Amino acid sequence: ESSPERVTAALLLEVDPISMVRRRLKSREGLSLTDYVTDRPYAASSMLAVALGRVFTTALNGRCDSRPELAATALPLELRVPAVPARGGASLVGALFQPLGWQVQTTTAPFGPDGAWGDAPYVDLTLTGTARLADALSQLYVLLPVLDNAKHYWVSSDEVDKLVRRGEGWLAEHPERELIVRRYLRARRSFVEDATARLNALEDLAEPGEPTDDDTADETAEESRTPLRVHRLEAVMSAVREVGARRVVDLGCGEGYYLRALIEDPMVGEVVGVDVSPRVLEYAERRLNLDRRPDRQREKLTLRQSSVTYRDDAIAGFDAVLLIEVIEHLEPDRIASLEAGVFGAARPKHVILTTPNREYNSRYELADGQWRHPDHRFEWTRAELESWATRVADEHGYRVAFRTVGDVDPELGAPTQLALFTDARTQEADRG
Repeated sequence: ESSPERVTAALLLEVDPISMVRRRLKSREGLSLTDYVTDRPYAASSMLAVALGRVFTTALNGRCDSRPELAATALPLELRVPAVPARGGASLVGALFQPLGWQVQTTTAPFGPDGAWGDAPYVDLTLTGTARLADALSQLYVLLPVLDNAKHYWVSSDEVDKLVRRGEGWLAEHPERELIVRRYLRARRSFVEDATARLNALEDLAEPGEPTDDDTADETAEESRTPLRVHRLEAVMSAVREVGARRVVDLGCGEGYYLRALIEDPMVGEVVGVDVSPRVLEYAERRLNLDRRPDRQREKLTLRQSSVTYRDDAIAGFDAVLLIEVIEHLEPDRIASLEAGVFGAARPKHVILTTPNREYNSRYELADGQWRHPDHRFEWTRAELESWATRVADEHGYRVAFRTVGDVDPELGAPTQLALFTDARTQEADRG
């Protein structure tokens, strides 16, 4: 069917089981029963996922040269995939697709003669919902092999890049993320750890849903359309410029969101990005496209594996240290190590710290007691941050000022709170 209002596309994949067996014979001696009796010709497996990527390449990548606005628009969609191998049953199918906004309908056929073996481990799947076509195809691309818990090809490190790329915008916050990552990467430990670190870094950039009070949400205002992470970036860079920092350390830099702004700022002359995960640092380097940047930007940056709780002489004496949405990821008993390492050993002229304001969480669609990120160990109220920051400043010879980041609620404050520490000796020298 094809009309101005509706279009139907069908993809039929023919699998040659004999060729599959012959290829396996070349790589090993003998065959197993599953080589002779196989569901691959009719099961919607990783073979279908690969076919989706090859046949619908531009749609999967969100491109439509003739109608680009259509590719960017959420459309009413119905997707039907018969014979989906569901290693986990229909309940797992729902657990994977329902959090993504799909209405899920599954039909399971009886298995064996007269259904004597119970339900077949396959479902006839229909998904109904509104989404960008690129998002819908990306979700099928990832989740079909996950449901099958198998792949027809060798899993290499390239699969980590595919998973992160195709999972952009939905996988980082999926409640079944751990299962999805483990199955998609065939439980290869190093790959799972790499993907998890990269997804954690991406999730740090994401914010909870918009405030639920429609009366205060003015969608026509520029402020309401600006993501909180953009407000945060602007506030941090404004503080960097205000204090005149030319040498800056980004502690817990993740995938380089702030590093990009720092190396592109002509006032900043030296930047050190520090993260505990070497894989995240490797991804940050790729994401920043350093090999294609001007020499003056590329030469500014050093990436270093270390931790916010280490005493690291390599970051001592800088103009500013950034701790952006980092402290809340530490166990409370590790905060003292951060204090000693940053304010004691490194002793920069300035420390710029941001952290969520727990009071503002009631404006988000969060359950009572739920943090904004599953890896958060705590979230402070405004009074709690001020109490901690004032104590640290007094103990280490700093002065501290507090600022709001994002839309300010008259009662709850802003979603993010910023503390700007200044070495008292620096402040006295500036006055002199």
